[in-house]
Amino acid sequence: MRTLKRLFFLGALSFILLTAWLYLHIHSSINLPSTPYEFSIETGSSLKQVAQQLSGAGLFPTKWSLIILARYRGQELAIKAGDYEISEPMTQIALLDYLTQGDAKYQEITFPEGWTFMQLQQALYQHPAIQNHTNRLTEQEILQSIGAVETATEGLFFPDTYFFVRGSEDIDILKRAYQTMQKHLRVEWETRAASLPLNTPYEALILASIIEKETGLEKDRTEIAGVFINRLRKGMRLQTDPTVIYGIRNQFDGNLRKRDLQTDHDYNTYTRNGLPPTPIALPGLASIRAALHPAETDSLYFVAKGNGESQFSTNLSDHNKAVHQYQKQQR
Repeated sequence: MRTLKRLFFLGALSFILLTAWLYLHIHSSINLPSTPYEFSIETGSSLKQVAQQLSGAGLFPTKWSLIILARYRGQELAIKAGDYEISEPMTQIALLDYLTQGDAKYQEITFPEGWTFMQLQQALYQHPAIQNHTNRLTEQEILQSIGAVETATEGLFFPDTYFFVRGSEDIDILKRAYQTMQKHLRVEWETRAASLPLNTPYEALILASIIEKETGLEKDRTEIAGVFINRLRKGMRLQTDPTVIYGIRNQFDGNLRKRDLQTDHDYNTYTRNGLPPTPIALPGLASIRAALHPAETDSLYFVAKGNGESQFSTNLSDHNKAVHQYQKQQR
């Protein structure tokens, strides 16, 4: 009996001492290799990988310190990927909370209005915090991966700034940009002006991309949209330079020549009626709204003045005079 009491006493004492040690251990301040100390947790990292990384940096005495603590608190699956910065001492338990509360620093990437998909994909490829996979995929594989029903990638991604954690995959960012564009298109299509010569939201997207490339000043955007809508209603060709430039792509040297306007291809709106087969760039929300809510105008023509503004005309004679006037000024 005396032996059992002694064993019980020693066991209870050991438990108390171990509990006290653990309490002091997890509430003691971590050692920072530098102040501030920055580190990244990659997307998909397991608890053991994170524990190995942080113990290797000296933040935890051993990897098991973090593993046991995370499992004891039910946080083994809660650690979030991202970039972290510690600027002052904290305890081990506070560090674990920091890693599970989603307070990581975010990376960002911006897709400007008017970019082509090639420019967008190049930006993704060059970003050091993004895992790139789409450069190994065909266009159809990319469309399938993001859940798109369209047959071409051009113009499908909403131009905006997107935030993400380090190690995110480019396809996930593309999917977010695609879904954002679809949401805006759906909302604007449902409230569109009556009797537009546009049959689908995708046709509105195509027109919006042209408006995006033709607009120099914001005040002209809906008037430009009105010109294109008028021409579509009348069965007139759009005759817009940006579609021709898009069609000849790498052959364009900055100077659009008469032969370029006369050479037929899918995107030459001087030789073909109606809209081109796909968008030619990323249209912003203002251009989408302009395409679906154009100005009520009699204008059928416009020409750039050279200062960002456009001169609008209701007939060809006045338009030719404006073209002569502003081209002469730009020489």
